[in-house]
Amino acid sequence: MIDVVLVVNSGSSSLKFALYPVSTEVTEPLMVGKVIRIGTDPQLMASIGHEALTVTEPFDHIPKDATHEWLITNLLERLYSRYVSFHPVAAGHRVVHGGSEFHQPIVINDDNMEILKSYIPLAPLHQQHCLAAIQAITDHSPELPQVACFDTAFHHTQNRLEKIYAIPRKYTEDELIRYGFHGISYQYIASCLSANLGKKADGKVIVAHLGNGSSMCALHNKRSVATSMGFSTLDGLIMGTRCGSIDAGLILNLLNEKGLSVDEVQDILYNQSGLLGVSGISNNMRILAESDDPKAKEAIELFCYRAVKEIGSQIAVMGGLDAIVFTAGIGENSALIRKLICEPLAWLGVELDDNANENNHTKISSDQSTIDVHIIPTNEQAMIAISTCDLIDTEIQTFNRKSA
Repeated sequence: MIDVVLVVNSGSSSLKFALYPVSTEVTEPLMVGKVIRIGTDPQLMASIGHEALTVTEPFDHIPKDATHEWLITNLLERLYSRYVSFHPVAAGHRVVHGGSEFHQPIVINDDNMEILKSYIPLAPLHQQHCLAAIQAITDHSPELPQVACFDTAFHHTQNRLEKIYAIPRKYTEDELIRYGFHGISYQYIASCLSANLGKKADGKVIVAHLGNGSSMCALHNKRSVATSMGFSTLDGLIMGTRCGSIDAGLILNLLNEKGLSVDEVQDILYNQSGLLGVSGISNNMRILAESDDPKAKEAIELFCYRAVKEIGSQIAVMGGLDAIVFTAGIGENSALIRKLICEPLAWLGVELDDNANENNHTKISSDQSTIDVHIIPTNEQAMIAISTCDLIDTEIQTFNRKSA
């Protein structure tokens, strides 16, 4: 029997999971999977070991509006009954918001669970699903330790000026500040920098996490200095269906002049904007890149233009730049997007090796480039597994010392 850590990443319409062997180093997962189409037609897909074969198992006899709690309980029952060689010893979760309270992973208990619930208004579309997964596992397997890893935690090293808005101080004191997100991804990339960048790893590095959700983070000495997302996951770069940075006056106009409700505006900003909104075609970058429609071309150009502006802003904050790292779905796989973002940075000395870029090599800058440009695949699930194992191991050692 193999001791494993169950890693859970719960989204609004999907539930990703993985089983990792207990280790405080990066290892390959023993199983990965996801539940898709939650709320419409839930389906479980899982891959075991290194096999390319994907085992597809539709859920039977469940309502179309099955909850995250039901689904994760069903998943646990499948794991325990069908894969008896795996012995879960802990569960690690991606939790979107840790507020101002949590800067490191934590072992979940009743007290901190209540604090995390109080953060639901800070991330209403995400936090509740993260906590639902935790509660479902608590109900099903109360003896299983659970660890929360926070997307906001990595950015707590930023200075106060980076975090606050120019709003009345009472609202700042009520924690209406810039938090930043994608922190688990950035933490993983930071852990890989020395192996990829050598001496430049401790220099001034901009990481571009580009996917359906996109952001950038400026790192110095592998610590977050600035990031594009702020109070919410709407801020910063253009995303698949999210608008990115937008004038607050435009939102007021939608409410006051266009007569839209708050819920309608929220739906527009989160679900109808970004690449989908500009193109009117798709939020999928690959589909847009293959399209001859000029609106698709404009969506791509705007996506890259805003990325270049953000890079300029972060260079100014850091006072220089040593390297750029592309990661996440678009960043890792789209040579076109990397090229369109890097070409306007030629004035900095950025120059790509076209062959390396087209073939997704680890280093894609030319030998003449004064700025290193790399592709480093992110691995949030591995980072959660490592953090969970490390924290659980620490808790056990502390308990043993107290008992001795």
